[in-house]
Amino acid sequence: MVGLGNPGDTYAGTRHNVGADVVELLARRGGAPLKLERGQRARLAQIRLDGELVTLAVPTTYMNESGAAIKPLLTRSGVTDPSQLVVVHDELDFEPGVVRLKVGGGLAGHNGLRSIAGVLGTQDFLRVRIGVGKPPSKEAGANHVLKKLSKAAAAEMAVSVEVAADLVGTLVAEGPEAAMAKHHDRG
Repeated sequence: MVGLGNPGDTYAGTRHNVGADVVELLARRGGAPLKLERGQRARLAQIRLDGELVTLAVPTTYMNESGAAIKPLLTRSGVTDPSQLVVVHDELDFEPGVVRLKVGGGLAGHNGLRSIAGVLGTQDFLRVRIGVGKPPSKEAGANHVLKKLSKAAAAEMAVSVEVAADLVGTLVAEGPEAAMAKHHDRG
């Protein structure tokens, strides 16, 4: 389970870091703090979700270099099947409040996903996509995802983070189809 974002306080509380926020919430719920381990380019924790041991990771790389953190993580975890990788990330194509699970498919121009797919050689991994809304123009995209959220937008995003964490729990317990059936009709 990998939550995408950018490292450092500068990017905390931004739309681009909602994936990392979900994984951090899962770590808190599981009582296991995320820690940097030798040889890894991510903060890691292991928790049990519905009896399954799950490795949580938040890359310490910038979003565009997320793949560099994934390769050693998968090797360390013994994961050889990309469908066992769940990437949680921001999604410009969805309005705030919308959270969706996607199995494989296109990258929608997301540089973090592009980096991961490049390292894996496939796009066949699971994604939990958290809506952050479209910027007013393509040129405003970076500012839209990297600017600190207003108090109201942060409260709305916190709800999405909770919903995404719940979706992950259902995904682990019941599989992708059940997670989509239970969570996609919420909005």
